[in-house]
Amino acid sequence: MLGYLKRLLTTGAAYQFGDILAKALALLTLPLYTSHLNPTAYGAAESLLTAVILSSILLRVGVGEAFIRFYFDDEDVARRERIARTATAAVALTTTVAALASLALATPLSRLLLGFEDPLLLDCAVLGLWAFTNLEMAYAQLRVDERARTYVFATGANVALTVSFTIALVVFAHQGARGLLLGNFGASALVVLALWWVLRRRVSLRLGRRSLADLRAMLRFGLPTVPADASVYALQVADRFYLFRSYSHTSAGLYAVAIKLATVVFVAVRGFQYAWPPLAYSIESDEEAGRLYSLVTTYYALATGAVVCAVALLGRWMVHLLAAERFFGAYRALPWLALGWALYGLYLVFVAIAARARVTSRNVPAALAGLAVNIALLLVLVPGSGAGLGIAGAGIALCGAYAAMLAVMYLLTRSLFRVGFEWARLAQLAVILIGVAVSGELLLPASGALGLLSRLAWLALAPAALLLTRFFHPHERDGARTLIADGRRRVGAFRARHGEVEAYAEDPLRDL
Repeated sequence: MLGYLKRLLTTGAAYQFGDILAKALALLTLPLYTSHLNPTAYGAAESLLTAVILSSILLRVGVGEAFIRFYFDDEDVARRERIARTATAAVALTTTVAALASLALATPLSRLLLGFEDPLLLDCAVLGLWAFTNLEMAYAQLRVDERARTYVFATGANVALTVSFTIALVVFAHQGARGLLLGNFGASALVVLALWWVLRRRVSLRLGRRSLADLRAMLRFGLPTVPADASVYALQVADRFYLFRSYSHTSAGLYAVAIKLATVVFVAVRGFQYAWPPLAYSIESDEEAGRLYSLVTTYYALATGAVVCAVALLGRWMVHLLAAERFFGAYRALPWLALGWALYGLYLVFVAIAARARVTSRNVPAALAGLAVNIALLLVLVPGSGAGLGIAGAGIALCGAYAAMLAVMYLLTRSLFRVGFEWARLAQLAVILIGVAVSGELLLPASGALGLLSRLAWLALAPAALLLTRFFHPHERDGARTLIADGRRRVGAFRARHGEVEAYAEDPLRDL
């Protein structure tokens, strides 16, 4: 079991590299962008960005998800390459057709999505639609083979190009929201073309007779996941569109900044999202898989819950540090968005359970229930009149939606595959972390150096309480010691090799 966890952490860390680098640079450049864009322009760019991702889910028609699942049916290399070429060709075809149609309808589409006409801004989003969708398919090919190094290089190049292009377009060319979108998606398009060359043996732009048979099989598996995935993402973005179109453009801009700052949780969730399915599907024994699913759920809740607790206590200072002063109100939504992302990661565990049983249709009612709850809570907590809880209410609505999804998904999947979740430990963890976050928010200063230092110290109560209440089992503590010792040995070996290289460089004739 320890080997599976190490594998999950290793691949997850590799897949997180690009996101960590991208999100770190996004946070560092956030003061720069927010000083050149007003909240309305920032909100418009973020609204189109979310529209691109939602459309991408529809255009993949479930092929990406089916590709990952079918890839592990057997180890026939020729069959795997044929499935990869089929999936790539299908996604390239749907995205190209959709992009051409969207370019022709750019003016009415911009009016529909933004409430005003800006066809050039919409054109930038169309480029993103094509690039983002095909890039996700290329990344999926790297993940199934766990080609972590290539994945790191590709995501690193994407980040470097994105930052360079965006700064040039927003700061120096003064292109505003257009520069923000074009910088992001222009870089992605270049990386797609480079990865197609790297993966050229497994990339195709046409569908042959055998490919059509494979595609039909993948669609039978993948199409039922599309309504669920689209509904899940729709509930993630419904609040942003609702704020922008029905509440206020300024609030939408503040909310977009809060989403950016919730990256500290999103990065962990994204790494888990990419690393988890290949591991979850590769375990042949159902009994062993059930134990792993349970343990991973507990550890995931521990890791993300600790980060959410820290965000809840330190959110004000995060906004002060990383955004212009006019965006300070974003802190009100920040804890709720962080919690929402953490809950989404738990939902992925149940998605893997349904996919393992090949009953992906079970995802649909859970996703629709979450979307319905999200819309209902938005209307109650954030009424269009401008009253209510504002962006904090939108964050609460998102959390309520994910909670509803988790409940429905658990009820629908418990008969498919038995997982003995550690309910007592999960409840113990929730009580401790919620207690630390709420008590710190109520009792400690909310500004100044004293507030920051006291809240940092207060966070130490969480690990202390976990240890005192014996949250960790003895074998887990032993496993942690083994991992730490192994890490130290690796660092020591690296330093020794590095020292030998330096010594040889200083005296290359020492062995003569």
